[in-house]
Amino acid sequence: MIHAADVREWRERDVVDAESHKIGVLEAVYVDTTTDEPAMATVRTGLPTRHRLVFVPLDDAVTGPDYLRISYAKALVKQAPSIGVDGVLPADQEEAIFRHYGLPYQAGAAGERQLARR
Repeated sequence: MIHAADVREWRERDVVDAESHKIGVLEAVYVDTTTDEPAMATVRTGLPTRHRLVFVPLDDAVTGPDYLRISYAKALVKQAPSIGVDGVLPADQEEAIFRHYGLPYQAGAAGERQLARR
């Protein structure tokens, strides 16, 4: 299991899929607001002049000395919902990320977000 205390050390690590294909560079980590455990990350992808941040789940992620290996294929991640590098995830688009990966989404009882950036 990956612990929230390790999050600061992950930034700027390469993110690779299960077959070691580089997807991009880790930009930020989002925690589940219910458990405060890392749940999603944004990965900087694209050309140097046209970067975007794609979301990827951290379930079953493994850290290495200079990489973060995720269990999702590069092709699936590249098609994931994204934001601009200076953007913020709108609350009404949060569920689409979970749906893209076939994961359950549950907002808080009063409509609180499930993800919070760390």
